[in-house]
Amino acid sequence: MLEVIGAGLPRTGTTSTKAALEQLGFGPCYHTFEVLLRPELAERWLPVCAGAAADWERVFEGFRSCVDWPASFFWRELAQAYPEAKVVLTVRDPHSWYASFRLLGSLGPREPMREDEAPEAIRPVVAAMTSLRPLFERIGGSVFGETWRPGHTPDEERAVAAYHRHVAAVLAAIPAERLLVFDVREGWGPLCAFLGVTAPPSAPFPHLNDAASLRRMFELMHTEGRVHVPFPRGG
Repeated sequence: MLEVIGAGLPRTGTTSTKAALEQLGFGPCYHTFEVLLRPELAERWLPVCAGAAADWERVFEGFRSCVDWPASFFWRELAQAYPEAKVVLTVRDPHSWYASFRLLGSLGPREPMREDEAPEAIRPVVAAMTSLRPLFERIGGSVFGETWRPGHTPDEERAVAAYHRHVAAVLAAIPAERLLVFDVREGWGPLCAFLGVTAPPSAPFPHLNDAASLRRMFELMHTEGRVHVPFPRGG
């Protein structure tokens, strides 16, 4: 059962927040990267991809928290399904966010890797991500208001406007006592106070998933056929 729902857009510190939540005892935390480690998780989303009602208990079975797309796109539905869960809206300067989001698009492939062309070891991962592509296209189109696909980045004005719409929607819908607007640069303090827990002693707040680690992840998938996720495994 989800106890913490991440409502922030991708590239707002979601990977760092995932690692932080797991260190605080709210793991495992679902992040899209989990599908790279466990491709079978993609199957749980297929009814949602087809437009059917979601079985959130099935989608998040075994997880106590979630961040990043596709989970964070459904923040409203998840907040209703789990009324006791707290909501964390990760934020950053919108123009800095856009630059990071655009970089992510430039690092990933413009066209999806075909399963029969992928290194054998990662073919299940490629198949899983291919099955989720319609869902990501639906999410991107809804958020940005245009035809969108992974690897494509809207222009900055449109994207920043979408960012502000998203933040405003969450602020308007979630009661203040249930919501933390969180910039990961603030570190453990606000997150721990909001969740009612103590920061790990002598452990710095995790700052993960920079451009170099993303580039290495994509390179290793293509050149060595292995997955190298930018966060500690386990949690």
